[in-house]
Amino acid sequence: MANQQDETQINVELTEEMAEGEYVNLAMIAHSQSEFVIDFIKMMPGLPKARVKSRVIMTPDHAYRLLNALKDNIAKYEDVYGSISDEKGAIGFQFPTNYSGPVGEA
Repeated sequence: MANQQDETQINVELTEEMAEGEYVNLAMIAHSQSEFVIDFIKMMPGLPKARVKSRVIMTPDHAYRLLNALKDNIAKYEDVYGSISDEKGAIGFQFPTNYSGPVGEA
């Protein structure tokens, strides 16, 4: 059993620059039959232009695994810190009328 665990371990490298992370406050999701594209965006209040800080492209299988991993982590977060609410209406978020990107959901 220990040999099987050794074979399935993945050594993940995280550079110092990547470890700093990037703040984003919006995600736009598009998909085709073969892939999901997630754009992580930083919008600043009062500015008509937003910048994509990162784009992730993945297969539908990986997108499904990501969905389940997020559900699991949100449940663990809420167990410790309490329920995440939508008091500020983030679920009903409407894109500014001057936004010209593709329609997606976050």
